[in-house]
Parts: sequence; C-alpha cells; structure tokens
Amino acid sequence: MPSKPPTTTDTCTTQLQALGAQIRSQRKALRMNATVTAEAAGLSRVTLHRIEKGEPSVTMGAWCSAMAALGMALQARSGTDTAAQATDRTGWIPARVALADYPQLRALAWQVHGTDTLTPMEALDIYERNARHLDLQAMSADEQALLQALRLALSRKPGAEDAV
Repeated sequence: MPSKPPTTTDTCTTQLQALGAQIRSQRKALRMNATVTAEAAGLSRVTLHRIEKGEPSVTMGAWCSAMAALGMALQARSGTDTAAQATDRTGWIPARVALADYPQLRALAWQVHGTDTLTPMEALDIYERNARHLDLQAMSADEQALLQALRLALSRKPGAEDAV
C-alpha cells in the first residue's frame, strides 16, 4: 500500500525540527550552554529546549529571540528561492560538518566513533591526513567546495590549498 503524501503540517514540523537543530548546532559551536543562551535570549531553559526540538507551539518571538542571542537571523524565502540558494555554497563552511552530507569524508573518517559531525578543523585534518585516499572524480561538487573552503580558511601550510 503506497504511503500517503506529506501534509503541510508534516512539512512544517520537519522544517521546524531542522531549524531547531541548526539553532542547537550554533549554540554548541559557540560553546554556550543552554542556561546562558536562554538567559541571553530572555527565555526559560525549557523554552529553549522546546525550540531546539522544533516544537511548533513555541511563539515566533521566542524563536527569533533564541536566534538573535546566537547571532543568527530568520529569513523567509519562497519555495523557488530555496533551490537556487541551496546550490551556491562557494566559500561556505558549516559550524559543524555533517559526515552524512559528505561521502568521501565519511569514508575517510571511519575511525571516528560517537559523533555524526566534526568541527571544520577536524574535517580538514582528516582530509589532509588521508589525501592519498581521496577519489576526486567521485567527489560531489558540494564536497569539493567544502574542501576548498576549508583549505582556504584553515590551512596552516603556505600553498596547501593548491595541493589537490
């Protein structure tokens, strides 16, 4: 029996959960605990926790306050803008590099246990230590852009960005 198509509520819930995960990731990247972040945003720690879980019952003002406390901004986009903006990641480095999004990195990081994400510096170290095992032809354009951005921003050796 085919599954039913996603409803608007399902889509909104998924988007709020993704936004909550981004907020939590930013908080972790800034090394701020939940209590300090909640106080900076003028919220209770419980409300911040609900935001990070993506609960739709939290007011929009609370979401905006939490994001502002973390140096983030909320923007509304039309559905057609999303595809165009998602593909242009030139020079973009995420606060945490998700192994699931970068197959070559995931293969190189086989020894990493207990986490699904790496700091940008950890990701660059793994790429550089295992450069001989990289398959550049099989690497997606997004992963190549990430590697180039990491090298340009974080490389410690002069000329290292030209190596691959």
